[in-house]
Amino acid sequence: MGRLIVLEGLDGCGKSTQLARLDAYLRESGAPYRQISFPDYEQPSSALVREYLAGRYGDKPEDVNAYAASSFYAVDRYASFKQFWEADYAADALILAARYVTSNGIYQMCKLPQSEWDAYLSWLEDYEYDRLGLPRPDEVLFLDMPLKLSKQLVMSRYQGDSAKKDVHERDDAFMRHCHEAARYMAARQNWTMVPCSADGQILPMDAITQDLLQRVSRWLPENGKE
Repeated sequence: MGRLIVLEGLDGCGKSTQLARLDAYLRESGAPYRQISFPDYEQPSSALVREYLAGRYGDKPEDVNAYAASSFYAVDRYASFKQFWEADYAADALILAARYVTSNGIYQMCKLPQSEWDAYLSWLEDYEYDRLGLPRPDEVLFLDMPLKLSKQLVMSRYQGDSAKKDVHERDDAFMRHCHEAARYMAARQNWTMVPCSADGQILPMDAITQDLLQRVSRWLPENGKE
């Protein structure tokens, strides 16, 4: 089977920028490769996710419980897998995903009391990996950006217009809980932490890219270019 590498991180950590940079390198490598991203906003399968993030089921993230919201995202991933990348994965391609099942852990698990986190993670892994049949990641690369800097990048993305934030991004307390959940999952599931800042400042984009390239390159199939 193929190799599945997941690029994770909180909103505003620079995933989209780094994904584009990695994409250029991996295409040049000549190895079998496909990039995917979740939610897949261009597909009908993301309809419930889009409505949830727009606040149509409630103004706060907690208005939709962790298990219901997790199902919205899981359906989108399943549809993407069956339609767009199952064949590539079966053919031994490298799949690079921006967000994945792991994102449910970050953004939904934190709605629960911490005493229920382990039970939720067991449910999530059984649901998406075992029952839906989605591949398990070979490695999760977590872009470790301090929450304060992430918030600055989110505002920069929206050019200072807070009205453009989704139901997650505009809730500061929720985002703090997400950060706690991400660190809990990273330790529990042995994610690879990729530092994105030093001394309270964002690291140069090129430095982060080179760190990621070094880690991703070892997963390239042997028939890629040297």
